Amino acid sequence: MKLFHTSDWHLGRALYGRKRYEEYEAFLNWLAGIIEDENIDVLLVAGDVFDNSTPSNHAQELYYRFLCRVAAAPDRHVVVTAGNHDSPSFLNAPRELLKFLNIHVVGCAAGMPAEELVVLTGPDKEPRLIVCAIPYLRDRDIRTAEAGESMEDKERKIIEGIRTHYRMVYEAAEKKRAMLKKSVPVVAMGHLFTAGGRTVDGDGVRELYIGSLLHVGTDVFPEHIDYLALGHLHIPQAVGGSDFIRYSGSPLPIGFGEAQQGKSVVLVEFSDDAPKVAAIPVPRFQELKTLRGDWPAIAHNIEELKIGGSSAWLEIVYEGDEIAGDLRGRLDEAIAGSGLEILRVKNNRVLESALRGMGAEETLDDLDVTDVFKRCLESHEIPEDQRPGLLTAYREIVVSLNEADAMAE
Repeated sequence: MKLFHTSDWHLGRALYGRKRYEEYEAFLNWLAGIIEDENIDVLLVAGDVFDNSTPSNHAQELYYRFLCRVAAAPDRHVVVTAGNHDSPSFLNAPRELLKFLNIHVVGCAAGMPAEELVVLTGPDKEPRLIVCAIPYLRDRDIRTAEAGESMEDKERKIIEGIRTHYRMVYEAAEKKRAMLKKSVPVVAMGHLFTAGGRTVDGDGVRELYIGSLLHVGTDVFPEHIDYLALGHLHIPQAVGGSDFIRYSGSPLPIGFGEAQQGKSVVLVEFSDDAPKVAAIPVPRFQELKTLRGDWPAIAHNIEELKIGGSSAWLEIVYEGDEIAGDLRGRLDEAIAGSGLEILRVKNNRVLESALRGMGAEETLDDLDVTDVFKRCLESHEIPEDQRPGLLTAYREIVVSLNEADAMAE
């Protein structure tokens, strides 16, 4: 069988207020087209289909229109699992209907391990592949909280919970394979942060578990899985030096920090030998550019883009010595009459005064939620020795809110 592995679509995500529906539609049309051209048998979507738990009508329309197009081939299968941004109940709601289109959805950890197995058949209706469709495992799925436990206890329980869950689902797959009396490959899916995984600033990768990002080692996964399709990290990458444990990465750059990354989906071909794995580049549907420097450098770069007919979305990082109080006005004048659009202006000259108080041109776009809390600690002159404990408690609250938001009906 031939399968595509993709993840982290984040349908409905905006970039500094700019809607990106045209980009997402272009990507999904491209993906559907290459699935048809390459005669792909299986599409795996390893979490974060949507950017939040209550996707817009437009985002839902793009998702279901894509599924209908891909499912037009009677022997093609799609397996979708939820990520930490998704609402499990929202994804699961149409699952019984989607099964009739060979679209298999697993939004949350199941009560029985076998319920997370999907056996896929070929045109001859014979089993060809077993998928351990494991979604993002929420804290409540894998750990029982106890009063007075330390952060180390919490993390140890979470890691053991993930290990146990994967082992139980894989054992169910082995039992299923024994019943089939056929040596069919076993593929697993997951949505988590592995140790050594690479990220970039501003990619929107959330903390997954209370207290830390909790990077899990590859030893939590059963050894004999033929291919492990992971989601959550946006940079395409192999894990632990293995071609068979991979993040497909996000198909679109989620922020300007990813603007220069090559995006891809993963093609996996199963035959009698070990699977063949290759990255298929995803075209760039909207140019993103970060221009940094003093005013002459930024103005020169804008002029070059205008001459080239660029319609890029721009992030401007001003690093000049001069305090440019009218920076936004200058920029708007510089791009007038072009296809360029400025989505973010970051004035580093102003930010230098951040620790002395909020500068007049500084906005919340320049800070993440943790930065804001740290500023509060500083402004209230909280003693240094008290800050780590308060920061840990704050992170617990943020993770809990994210999970509650995703679980909301």
